[in-house]
Amino acid sequence: MQLAFWCVLAMGVMPVATVAIAKWRGLDNHAPRDWAQSIDGYRRRAYAAHLNHFEAFPLFAAAVLVAATQGAPMTTVNALAAAVVLARVAYTACYVADAATLRSLVWGAGWVLTLAIFVLPALS
Repeated sequence: MQLAFWCVLAMGVMPVATVAIAKWRGLDNHAPRDWAQSIDGYRRRAYAAHLNHFEAFPLFAAAVLVAATQGAPMTTVNALAAAVVLARVAYTACYVADAATLRSLVWGAGWVLTLAIFVLPALS
């Protein structure tokens, strides 16, 4: 299976992994949806990253599927998809560490890479 498809899986799992940071030793399982209003600091930022991962996933998954089915060179798709996953991991680290400017730059890089995957078949 192509690396890009494994990257889709990684991006699909990333929201769950990120929310685990926010929930670590602090989740009230009696009200699992209400706890987010009471957290702060790095846990609140991890929760925000969790939500953003959900937002980024659909376009990324669609981009990989479009590129893979429309004749884009898979070596390039694989490299770009891996770069997106690395950017999203860096994005999470920046968010949790409260490095706001760097976080925004890394988010932008991931978004541009995702767009590149999507338009790659048109350029090939």
